[in-house]
Amino acid sequence: MRKSHPLRRVVLATAATVSGIVLLLSLKPSSDPGAAQAAGAGAAAQEAAQGGSGAVVSGTMTGDAAQTQYGAVQVRITVVNNKITKAEAVQAPKGGTSDQKTALAVPKLNADVVAKQSPDIDTVSGATYTSEGYKKSLQSAIDKANASAGSGASQGSGSAQASGTFTGDAVQTQYGAVQVRITVAGGKITKAEAVQAPKGGTSDQKTALAIPKLNAAAVAAGNADIDTVSSATFTSEGYKKSLQSALDQAGG
Repeated sequence: MRKSHPLRRVVLATAATVSGIVLLLSLKPSSDPGAAQAAGAGAAAQEAAQGGSGAVVSGTMTGDAAQTQYGAVQVRITVVNNKITKAEAVQAPKGGTSDQKTALAVPKLNADVVAKQSPDIDTVSGATYTSEGYKKSLQSAIDKANASAGSGASQGSGSAQASGTFTGDAVQTQYGAVQVRITVAGGKITKAEAVQAPKGGTSDQKTALAIPKLNAAAVAAGNADIDTVSSATFTSEGYKKSLQSALDQAGG
């Protein structure tokens, strides 16, 4: 009988050991704890930027108008399942060089919001005031989305019991802009006010006459189907349109 050579036995044993090590390595989970933590942190950050945990929010939220040195900036965001799908400026500085700066800055700011899902967006060079006003109004819109999530209100749902403060779009009239803000508690309007209204000349008198009546009517009616105030037709119509916009944000 032929005997095995001692050196050959050593080589075979070494090969078997190496094969075993390779097999063990191939069965080891490939997940990296550091990578997993980073992924979790990213998901948490995204959730916070989109309104945090809680009720799923979908709808349109308009931030408060932020006054700047060159005019008001107001941002509206569209949210679908806690994700910002669209951002737009419903008001921005205009006239003179402001037209060019607004045309340059606003599209970039809108795109940055959707990309970052956060108010932490970059200031556009050459349009600092517009950018800062935009971010303030954007934060206001996001706060409203967060408030909706906290109250469990689903925007656009007739059965939702919305609570919070909602500012309607600024409506341009022949004598100036009208913009309405409402306070809602348990789905009911508890306060209405005009944050913008025509002023100057006879507009001061008409505004002083009409706005208190319109505010009271909005609270009493709980909707935008309110009477036009005689001798303040344009202001009344603008008020009702802005009021309806605020109600739409609150879910009707």
